[in-house]
Amino acid sequence: MAAQMEWSNQRVAMLPLGSRFDAVRMPVEIVHAAAASSDWQTVSGFLAETLNGPVIHDPYAWYYALVPPRTTVTWTSPFSRCVGRGAWLGVPRTDRLTPRGPYWAVPMERAGDLCSPAAVAALVQLGHGRLTEAAR
Repeated sequence: MAAQMEWSNQRVAMLPLGSRFDAVRMPVEIVHAAAASSDWQTVSGFLAETLNGPVIHDPYAWYYALVPPRTTVTWTSPFSRCVGRGAWLGVPRTDRLTPRGPYWAVPMERAGDLCSPAAVAALVQLGHGRLTEAAR
């Protein structure tokens, strides 16, 4: 399997989106505002409790909540983007749990466990609202 080779050589495998899952790409600022923290452990705990599904963090810019395939069809949040079929996502090895490059902010417990799109949309709205309030 190509992904296994990529994980052993690079710690991240590029996986196609759209068949097993889509991903909601959320800006770091929105997630940190929603969690009321930028501490990676605090944010990971908040995401685990709030989303109850797997989240990947690329510490340079984005969080990716893994959601069911075809979520792109119904996604309407203007403050984040859902990506699916035709896109690829760098997925870290399952043992990558700390922020040294892309890591699992919330690990996938079982294959097929995904975040609820409604919960992700609510988190994004919360973060955006807190950022807007702080800017006033």
